[in-house]
Amino acid sequence: MSDYLNELKPPHRILMGAGPSSVHPRVLQAMTAPILGHLDPDFARIMDDVMVMLRIVFKTSNSLTLPLSATGSAGMEAAFCNVVEPGDTVVIAANDYFGDRMVDIASRCGAEVHTVDVPWGKPVGPDLAALEREMQRHRKVKALGVVHGATSTGVLNPMPEIADLAHRYDALLIADVVTSLGGEEVDIDLWGVDISYSATQKCLGAPPGLSPITLGPRAVEVLNKRKTKVQSFYFNLANLETYWSENQNRVYHHTAPISMIYALREALRMVMEEGLEERIGRHARNAAALRAGLEAMGLEMFADPGYRLNPLTTVRVPGGVNDAEVRRQLREVYNIEIGGGLGEVAGLIWRIGLMGDSSSESNVLAFLSALERVLLDEGYEVARGGGVAAAQRSLVG
Repeated sequence: MSDYLNELKPPHRILMGAGPSSVHPRVLQAMTAPILGHLDPDFARIMDDVMVMLRIVFKTSNSLTLPLSATGSAGMEAAFCNVVEPGDTVVIAANDYFGDRMVDIASRCGAEVHTVDVPWGKPVGPDLAALEREMQRHRKVKALGVVHGATSTGVLNPMPEIADLAHRYDALLIADVVTSLGGEEVDIDLWGVDISYSATQKCLGAPPGLSPITLGPRAVEVLNKRKTKVQSFYFNLANLETYWSENQNRVYHHTAPISMIYALREALRMVMEEGLEERIGRHARNAAALRAGLEAMGLEMFADPGYRLNPLTTVRVPGGVNDAEVRRQLREVYNIEIGGGLGEVAGLIWRIGLMGDSSSESNVLAFLSALERVLLDEGYEVARGGGVAAAQRSLVG
């Protein structure tokens, strides 16, 4: 019998998966503020605040910087559908599940898509020879797409080098920073990224529901000179910009998710208070402690050394250990959620997120302690207390 008439009481989890991450009470409290109309001048000032702070986080002066009223996958779709037209040539450097999704979305826009496949767990670069050969094969590449922080593999791709390559062939660079924005160095203007998008539920520390996106001058020029209509009404950035215009003459496009905008504003305020570089440093310290603890327990990292994403650590599931059972016990006994593998690494790796408010020393230590007990129950021998001790040494050092 359904209990849909009962009061909503979801369990309180420590969210350490690939997203969403835990949300600070201040951000949740912001969502309880009174609802305003989406064309109310007071709400317009809140929208302006959000755009200003998003530019700071993206490190860009792009005027077309706004949050889409949808999750991160919408950012990916909007990035491609606004600049790619039928018959355009697009190259995707794919080394994870979401690189493959880029291929799917670009093809739905009518592009001729060419993929440079990189083994999962390996970075796109620093040797870009295969990618450059693919760029050379085509008379004109409209766009090059790449995921900066690979959510499914824990790899951080070298974006400045990839951006240089895209520019040499006069291609737009489309960069997915869903998992890296707010937790890794992201510098849209310095790197020369033409289009970039993210999501609110990871390092930015807000609930899922919005996808920040930014377009540089080259991308805006391509958008304005399209020969065909953008295939999506909802994600047409030329129209959306008229709603998010900072000149106060906003034109209705859709009803914005008011409470989610409140939440994003408060989450961004918390980023400003902490300091962007300090926040990136916190993610790095906690990730280093987590990796030290996992390695002390005899576990093997999945992503290549030197290219590991700090907000999301991937570790191989030890032989003889039941992936799903470990995650079930962590969730049901210790109230800790971690992620399993996607695609070709399903059942082979765990994805452990330390993003936004979830990136804390206490979460690192609680997780390592819980994982040790669960692995011992599964018959996997670990030195008792070794993981926590190694993490503590890393944090102190």
